[in-house]
Amino acid sequence: MDARRLRARCSAVTAIALVCCLGLLCACSSSSSTREKEDATTQAVVPRTVGAADDLQDGYLKVIKDVLPSVVQIQGQSDLGSGVVYDDQGHIVTNAHVVGDEKTFTVTTANSEKQFTADLVSSYPQQDLAVIKLADPPDGLRAAKFGDSSKAEVGQIVLAMGSPLGLSSSVTQGIVSATGRTVTEGSDDGGTGATIANMVQTSAAINPGNSGGALVNLDSEVIGVPTLAATDPDLGGSAAPGIGFAIPASTVKTIADQIVQDGRVTDSGRAALGITGRTVVNDDLRAAGVAVVEVQSGGAADKAGLESGDIITRLGDTDITTITSLSEALAADKPGDRTTVTYTRDGSEKKADVTLGEQ
Repeated sequence: MDARRLRARCSAVTAIALVCCLGLLCACSSSSSTREKEDATTQAVVPRTVGAADDLQDGYLKVIKDVLPSVVQIQGQSDLGSGVVYDDQGHIVTNAHVVGDEKTFTVTTANSEKQFTADLVSSYPQQDLAVIKLADPPDGLRAAKFGDSSKAEVGQIVLAMGSPLGLSSSVTQGIVSATGRTVTEGSDDGGTGATIANMVQTSAAINPGNSGGALVNLDSEVIGVPTLAATDPDLGGSAAPGIGFAIPASTVKTIADQIVQDGRVTDSGRAALGITGRTVVNDDLRAAGVAVVEVQSGGAADKAGLESGDIITRLGDTDITTITSLSEALAADKPGDRTTVTYTRDGSEKKADVTLGEQ
């Protein structure tokens, strides 16, 4: 599916009044003895209910106290986003689309007005992740704890922390709505951006500025980095409420560890076909495949005999109709996997066995 990256170009903050409605529970009975029993039952139940609510609230407060100090606001020349402190050396992980093409940033820590300078270490747009580093890390800088995102379950309560619309140190609450989503970003030029696999879908409110922040479970562990909001064509392409996506912590750690250690990504783990392609349409103007525009010399497609002008219609058992569907199919594979590419050349259908390369 297509989703839109959450950039923040905020010139004003809109205050929203929230009205909370309290429901009243009424009970009626026809006898005094029955009413006495109901009163006794009510007296027994209410304290347990209130106690459970207090426990949950205390749990939220503890998580916020544990994690929010590790979530920062990142300001570039024009864009604003969020980041998560990765270690006590001043490394901060965020989204590649938050840093863009810039090299130097202003970082504001949680609940503080003091600003720090950070420089780009490396950006990896293919996975929409980047690492920046504080030039002079402050004393007491607290690194977040990253959890095992493979254990995320649908229905699990999560908190999203970041700087939506420039409101630093904001927290929203929701649940894990789904796991294992493969999502393709939109791009500013109307095309497609990175295709990211195994994303965590959440109902926690994610708005422009939340990008690069933290999606946190009630064990005070970061299980994802909020990155995308689904778009609704019926709303003019604006964000669809309650449908956001976060890059799983396992992917974040894999990419960030390489950047911190080597200054760049040395092992992406992402499969590649080794082509430049574009979506083609049939006589009914419906997307019908991916035309090979250019074949990378020595790449997987080149070794399999594909040529410029071929139209790919299937990868393995997956029908290919658009460049997005091809990217999402490749996201499910690993470098070195063998698969079959079905394509047409001069009107004839052909097949080729391919050993996938690495992006």
